[in-house]
Amino acid sequence: MKNINEVVVIGAGQSGLSVGYQLKQRGVPFVILDANERVGDVWRDRWDSLRLFSPARFDGLPGMPFPAAKTYFPTKDEMADFLVVYAKRFMLPVETGVRVDRLTRSESGFLVRAGTRQIEARQVVVAMSNFQTPKLPAFSSQLDPQIRQLHSVEYHNPNQLRDGNVLIVGVGNSGAEIAIELAKAGRRVVLSGNIPSVVPFRPQSFLGRHLFAPFTLGVVFHRLLRLDSPLGRKAAVAGRGKATPLIRVKPKDLRKAGVTMLPKVVAVKGRQVLLEKQQVVEPANVIWCTGFEPGFSWIDLPVFDERGLPIHRRGVVDAEPGLYFTGLHYLYAMSSAQIHGAERDSAYVGDAIVRFRERQASKPSQRSDASSHRSQRATA
Repeated sequence: MKNINEVVVIGAGQSGLSVGYQLKQRGVPFVILDANERVGDVWRDRWDSLRLFSPARFDGLPGMPFPAAKTYFPTKDEMADFLVVYAKRFMLPVETGVRVDRLTRSESGFLVRAGTRQIEARQVVVAMSNFQTPKLPAFSSQLDPQIRQLHSVEYHNPNQLRDGNVLIVGVGNSGAEIAIELAKAGRRVVLSGNIPSVVPFRPQSFLGRHLFAPFTLGVVFHRLLRLDSPLGRKAAVAGRGKATPLIRVKPKDLRKAGVTMLPKVVAVKGRQVLLEKQQVVEPANVIWCTGFEPGFSWIDLPVFDERGLPIHRRGVVDAEPGLYFTGLHYLYAMSSAQIHGAERDSAYVGDAIVRFRERQASKPSQRSDASSHRSQRATA
């Protein structure tokens, strides 16, 4: 007899662990699979100096607040350690070092493949953001091999780089924060790209911590900008393809630190990087802060739109009953890809999983009742 898992959750970040908590509360058997060697590596492996943009009051998960003062901004390692403690506290069944490389349909529901391992599941939750695969411009491969190049996901600290100047491509939050870190470390830094909009306050300021952050995160992002409201739908469409506004580091901070701001990169020719307005840079290092692709090519199911993003309703995939997504940008609200949005989204998916189980459980009894009814009529 096959060993069929009731629910397989793919991903043990904040979204996956939140789903695990909800399923445990509802008495639903499940297992969480994660490709990393340790819970929390999704945060631990980012650059060394990274701090969260949200204060601790918004960094807890269902059933457990973040253990720090409400206005404290945790480091990425503190967030990673919190996830470890969270998984242990609620005894969530997490299997690490399991990289799922294919998801398909099967007779029992779904087949999850991880290398040579095959796992049957009645229901599957893909608890991963839609920023999984580093995106690089096609011409990056033409860069002279003498130049050290990294994507932002590979960058940890200035010691990784060769001596000499640094070109950072992409003026998002990652690019701005890495640029100012390298400038303060004594590097000559060039930041290339179009400057996006800027959040009009500093999160770490008194007003930011006590007024703006609670209002922006707790009210605007979580309650107002939802997909079931006209304002939220309009904001979601308007934000597609646009860079996130600069949050902590502002353009004037970059200029003050000595970072040179230049136009967008358009091509590479050996040691030369060509920019708009016919400008040329010859860097010793290049850091590509050029974003990510959705990274869902391993899901072999017809559930994606033309952009490669899942088609769903608050994480529930109607076209493939028993399949769910959490952690996506704008899954339900602007807060869905943020830590404090995980509780509401995971609770909704948890309830949908319970309803699916109840429907499945009722089917055999319905068939049995119908058969019995037919038998009684024949006898009569």
